[in-house]
Amino acid sequence: MEKSVLESGCELVTLALKRHTTHEKDNILSRLKHPRLNLLPNTSGARNAEEAVLATRLSAESMHTKFIKLEIHPDPKYLLPDAEETLEATKVLAREGFFVMPYIHADPVLCKKLEDAGASAVMPLGAPIGTNKGLKTIDFLEIIIEQSNVPVVVDAGIGAPSHASYAMEIGADAVLVNTAIAVSGNPVEMSRAFKLAVKAGRLAYLSKFGSMSRYAVNTSPLTDFLQ
Repeated sequence: MEKSVLESGCELVTLALKRHTTHEKDNILSRLKHPRLNLLPNTSGARNAEEAVLATRLSAESMHTKFIKLEIHPDPKYLLPDAEETLEATKVLAREGFFVMPYIHADPVLCKKLEDAGASAVMPLGAPIGTNKGLKTIDFLEIIIEQSNVPVVVDAGIGAPSHASYAMEIGADAVLVNTAIAVSGNPVEMSRAFKLAVKAGRLAYLSKFGSMSRYAVNTSPLTDFLQ
């Protein structure tokens, strides 16, 4: 895990609060003590806003950070986020000074409500968690990115470097990847592949794509050389 994280070039590592322990010999954080890395605790396992708020307050004390990835998914089978509870928890935590990054459906209306509620970023899913299906919500992701005034992190469902690159090409600010790397045949090399894909996608977005045409367009002029 440590080698994969470092090879990926990432700066934020998310950690479920239920996986955290203060016992040094069992503490996963002891493998992530590198200057570049910052911890992003998440509330995975919370079933409602009340549980998520409590978990966030505990994380601030035990992990010494005001950043939180807000996850509320009461259904253990599909792990889909609860929109109403997520919005309510975001309002509470933003008022308390937390930097809230909610994991939610790719719902443009919900994303604007979360932004208005004080979310520091929005994290819409590309596909259900762990499915590796890619950007199944692409049409909605494009709308979210177009109208968002906070960073957009595409979270969940990314299964290949090409998926990550595509997310960056359409203007996402970042992607969150776990399963695609963790279950690959070579997690360290797969981490490197994702790093390169994210860089390529971002560079392509900043370079601005050429327009599409219904008809063929000559890449070499037929007569201009005669001038």
